Amino acid sequence: MSSSPRKSLLISALFFVFSIGWLSIDGMEGRARAEGSVTEGGRLPDFQLPVPKRIAERDYLGTKGRGFFKIPEVQAEVVIIQVFSMYCPYCQREAPAVNELYELIAERPDIRDRVKIIGIGAANTPFEVKAFRDLYAIPYPLFPDGDAAVQTALGEERTPFFMAIRIYPDKSHKVIYAKVAGMGDPEEFLEIILQKAELHGAQ
Repeated sequence: MSSSPRKSLLISALFFVFSIGWLSIDGMEGRARAEGSVTEGGRLPDFQLPVPKRIAERDYLGTKGRGFFKIPEVQAEVVIIQVFSMYCPYCQREAPAVNELYELIAERPDIRDRVKIIGIGAANTPFEVKAFRDLYAIPYPLFPDGDAAVQTALGEERTPFFMAIRIYPDKSHKVIYAKVAGMGDPEEFLEIILQKAELHGAQ
C-alpha cells in the first residue's frame, strides 16, 4: 500500500475518533468524582502487559525477552501510568502535556532513569493505540487493552486516569498517586509525584 492511501486511512480513522470523542463529553468534574479499587497507599491490582516489540521501548522499561511483564518488574523507582482512550476528548487534549512531562523527566539526569511513563489504552485495539501514538507523536510506551481487562482490574475507572507506582529494591510496591482527572501543569505534577515517592537525590 502506498503512503498516500495509508495517510488517507489514518485521517479517516482519526476523524472518526474525534467525532465520537467530542460527542462523549460529560463534564470533567463528574468524571473526577468516580471512585475505583485503586487507592493511594494500596497495591496495584495484579495484571500483566505484553513486553514491547520495539527495542527502544524494551530498553526504556528494562524488560527483556518475550511474553508479559508486571509493573513492579520495570527497571525504575516510579512508574507513572496514564490510562487513556483515543475516544476521550480530555485524553486528546492532554496528550501534549503528557509528552511535556516525559521530556521534563528525560532532561533531568537525577530522575530520568528512575521515573518512567507508560500509557494503557482502555478498551483500545492495537490499531487505535497506534493511531493515537502517531497523531500525538507519543514518545513513551503505549499498550492496548482491547478487552478492557486492565481497566476492569483497576476498578473500571474513567479516562483520563493517572497513577504513580513506587517500586522498592525488593520489588514490593505501593500506589502513591491515583486520580481520575487531567494531569494539569506537567512541572507541578512531576513535583507532586517526586514528593510522594520520596526519591532521595531528586532536585
